[in-house]
Amino acid sequence: MSTATVTVPKTHGYYTDRKRWLILALLFAITVVNFVDRQTLSVLAPVVRQNLHLTNEAYGRIVSAFQFGMMTGELPMGALMDRLGVRVVLAGAVLWWSGATSVQAFTKSGVQLGLARFWMGTGECGNYSGGIKVLTQLFRKENRTLAIGIFNSGSMVGSTIAPPIIVWLLQRHGYRSAFLVAASLGLLWVPLWWLLYRNPVAEERTVAEPKRSVWELFAQRPVWAVMMCRFFIGPVMQFYWYWIPNYLFHERHVSMSGIGFVAWIPFVLGDVGGVAGGWSASFLQRRGVRIVAVRKITMYVSALVCVASLFVPLMKGLLVAYLLIGIAMMADNFLSANMFGAITDLFPEHEVGRVTGFTGLAAGLSGLLFPLLTGYLVDRVSYTPVFILIGIMPMIGAIALFVLGAPAYRQTQETR
Repeated sequence: MSTATVTVPKTHGYYTDRKRWLILALLFAITVVNFVDRQTLSVLAPVVRQNLHLTNEAYGRIVSAFQFGMMTGELPMGALMDRLGVRVVLAGAVLWWSGATSVQAFTKSGVQLGLARFWMGTGECGNYSGGIKVLTQLFRKENRTLAIGIFNSGSMVGSTIAPPIIVWLLQRHGYRSAFLVAASLGLLWVPLWWLLYRNPVAEERTVAEPKRSVWELFAQRPVWAVMMCRFFIGPVMQFYWYWIPNYLFHERHVSMSGIGFVAWIPFVLGDVGGVAGGWSASFLQRRGVRIVAVRKITMYVSALVCVASLFVPLMKGLLVAYLLIGIAMMADNFLSANMFGAITDLFPEHEVGRVTGFTGLAAGLSGLLFPLLTGYLVDRVSYTPVFILIGIMPMIGAIALFVLGAPAYRQTQETR
């Protein structure tokens, strides 16, 4: 490992402010599409389970198959983003996962559906490694977490609009039509991306950072800090995406029409949390607060608020339970914006794609294991222990980041 001539993008000056925010809008839009595609199955879970005769454990295995696909694709996607640029790789990823989304309309068994979800996951993982890399290049540090928060809030917008649209398609054209409509959204996005985005112009210069291989990078303690953080934070929102419609239908006895009418409400609060998390970090940075203090304030406070989910199964009233779910989702998305911001704190731009891929690998592993545990607990105990777990995991993730990442943050403070 030695200092080498590294190709470094000319970043912040490459786009005008207007073009920079337009690219952010495109990344926000594809994140919306990404989560509409993901949510299609979770919203339709009661109907799909009935048609394919799936137990909670079988459904949990299908959710895990998607997460296994995410985990499998993360490192190749991150490496390709760093090597070939985001323009071509992200466009290819969107086409790849859109094809998998459409195939789900024609599956006739749990095994076929699980394979299609695995395929879908290998492409959808590219959304974050590509998006975070682009935003790292285009936005200065004081605005970067805000940009990441807006980008990440697309997950909540997609999850918000998915239930009413998907239920409407289900009731008028059958559940298979929902997969086909969701798949078409990505196909509409790709031409816009191809026309409007260009990889930043690059220049060659000698830099102090060594050019590290994937395995050398993997051995770094800061990489493990952000990986462990995402390992514990990732399954929280995944639970809300994939299990809440099922929870409402079977535990709260809400009809499919009712799910379409109300299931989007907590996601609106989650959307507010994502933008607020990014804005808060930018606000504190502009006022001279050190970056490590910014992350500790925003992440520890939001992790404490995530504890609201512990009380969901104790509430008899649906409205109060819904409000608690929304508060927990808002806090978790607030936390997530700063978690992704932490990646840009600790690593140079030419490593962000691969590091984001590593964190996605960790999230994929926990996302694979947690649905299996959820299905087991729901079938044999209840949803209560699951809500307890997702209430405490965000704090564990935040602590892991700052304990393992403390030396790196000290070094960052000294050198930047």
